[in-house]
Amino acid sequence: MNMRMRRLLIVLACLAALGPFFAISTSRAPAGPVAPTTGTETAVFAGGCFWGMEAVFESLRGVTNVVSGFSGGSALTAHYEIVSTGVTGHAESVQVTFDPKRISYDQLLDVYFTVAHDPTELNRQGPDDGTQYRSAIFYATPEQRHEAEAFIVKLTLAKTFAAPIVTQVVPLQAFYPAEAYHQHFAREHPDYPYIVYNDAPKLVELKRRFPQLIARN
Repeated sequence: MNMRMRRLLIVLACLAALGPFFAISTSRAPAGPVAPTTGTETAVFAGGCFWGMEAVFESLRGVTNVVSGFSGGSALTAHYEIVSTGVTGHAESVQVTFDPKRISYDQLLDVYFTVAHDPTELNRQGPDDGTQYRSAIFYATPEQRHEAEAFIVKLTLAKTFAAPIVTQVVPLQAFYPAEAYHQHFAREHPDYPYIVYNDAPKLVELKRRFPQLIARN
């Protein structure tokens, strides 16, 4: 039995021991996807630590809400400490609610692939290693699937990256919001070392590449 599986079994044993108390204090309902308000749509992306992904997408005009969370696994294991074992099937993800009249899904894909993360890194991103940091698009509709797959083909034919794109395009089963302290982390803690070294440069690159997409306060 490898170390990651041991860690998962230990955490699950602790959950069982805590029983009803744990269920009351940490339970969360799936949001896959959260019903958007009239005129908006949702998209779910994974690509490394959700702090940076969230910071990038919530900077865009037409994006009305971004939530950090988990996709790819079950409700039972949708908790940060368990997902961090790397054996739950979850990926750290963001759910993006957007107004398609102001920003298109295709534009979100452009930002996702060229700024928000490196789509050529397999099961890792920057300093973070593990399947929970994989590159993945969780599509909610056939249209999203078609656009995502077509975008990957376009980038591949254009030889945008020196290495192959490893992004998974998979159906969205459910999205589970992460714990409250993870939400809007980069915005609330801009001087946190991880944010300074790993995520702040993404925001600089976003402004350089897509000045027309930046939200105006």
